[in-house]
Amino acid sequence: MAAGATRKISAASARSHTRKTKSTSSSALPKGIFKKLLLVFLSGVLAWGYQATRPPPPKICGSPDGPPVTSPRIKLRDGRHLSYLEYGVPKDTAKYKIIYVHGFANSKHHNLFAGAASPALIEDLKVYTVSFDRPGYGESDPDPNRTPKSLALDIEELADQLGLGSKFYVVGMSMGGELVWPCLKYIPHRLAGVTLIAPVVNHWWPNFPSNISKEVYFQMFKQDQWALRVAHHLPWLTYWWNTQKWFPSSSAASQSRAMFSPPDMEILSNFKGPTEAQKTQPTQQGEYESLHRDLIIGFGKWEFDPMELENPFPNNEGSVHVWQGDDDRFSQVTLQRYIAQCLPWIKYHELTHAGHLFAFAVGMTDTILKTLLNVEV
Repeated sequence: MAAGATRKISAASARSHTRKTKSTSSSALPKGIFKKLLLVFLSGVLAWGYQATRPPPPKICGSPDGPPVTSPRIKLRDGRHLSYLEYGVPKDTAKYKIIYVHGFANSKHHNLFAGAASPALIEDLKVYTVSFDRPGYGESDPDPNRTPKSLALDIEELADQLGLGSKFYVVGMSMGGELVWPCLKYIPHRLAGVTLIAPVVNHWWPNFPSNISKEVYFQMFKQDQWALRVAHHLPWLTYWWNTQKWFPSSSAASQSRAMFSPPDMEILSNFKGPTEAQKTQPTQQGEYESLHRDLIIGFGKWEFDPMELENPFPNNEGSVHVWQGDDDRFSQVTLQRYIAQCLPWIKYHELTHAGHLFAFAVGMTDTILKTLLNVEV
C-alpha cells in the first residue's frame, strides 16, 4: 500500500514536472528565438533594400575598367571631361556656329544637323555645328551634382574652349530641348538664337494650372506616370524602379516604341539602322548616370520656372523658336501651347499630323535651320 502510494505520488509529480517543462519551453521561443529571427529578417530586408536602390558605380571612360576615349574632350572647371564632335564647315570660316544638345538615350553621334540636314545647305550657309555628350552619356564624365544650371555652364565653357566667340546658337531636341531652357535663364547674353524641337516638358513647373498638367499627365501610360512620380518625389528610388522586374518601368528608359504615334512610326519605317556608335555609346558608362539621371533632372524640382523667363532678345537681335507636332505622345502639345501663351516672345511652330520625330521628315531639318538663322535659300 505504501509502495503503491509512493508510485502514485511519483507519477503525479512527474506529470507536474512535464507540464512545467513544456510551459517553459513554449514561452521561451516567442520571447527569445522569435525576436532574434525577426530582427535578422528585418535586417536582411533593409540590407537588400539598401543594396537594391544603390546604382552600381559608373564605368568611367579612360579608366582601367571603362570604355576607351575615342573622341576629343575638353576639361571643365571642376575637372570633368566633356566629349564632343564637330560637323559642317571649319569654325574659322563659319558664319553660323551652333551647339546641338542631344536627347534622351542619345549621344553626340545623334546630331540632327549632321544626319538630316542637306550637306549643300550646310556648305552654302557656312554652318559649323558641334554636338557633345551630356554628362554621364557617351564619353563625357558623369556629374553627380548635375542640375539644369550646371549643364548651361557646361555649354558656355564648351563654347569658350572651342573658341566659338561671344555669341553662338543653341538647338536641342526632345530631352535636349527641355535642357535648352536653362541656357535662356543662365547664359542669355551668350546666345545668338535658340531652337527647341519637340522639347520634353516638366509637369511640375509651378506655373502650369493644375487642371492642365493633370489632364496631360493622366493621358500618359500608367507605367510612365509612376516612373515620373518616382523621379520627382523619390529620386533615390529611380534606379531601382527602372531596373526591377515587378512593375513596368519607364517606356522611354526601356526603349519601347509603344509611345510613338502613327506619324512617328511612318518616319521610323524609313530610318536607316543606327551606327555602332549610336547604338552602344549612349549608356556605355552605365544607365544610372545617363538615363536615370536624366529623368531625375528633367522631372525633378527646378530652381526656376521657364514660364517666368524674360525675352533674351528685347531688341530683336535674335529669336527663340519652339517646334511641336500635334500628335506627339512624348511632349504633349497642350503644355507647349500654354508655354507659348505665357511667353509671347517665343516663335511657336505647331505642325499638324506630326509626332515626336517630325524633324526627320524630308526637308524638315533644313526648314528648322533656315528659320533659326532667318535666311532664305
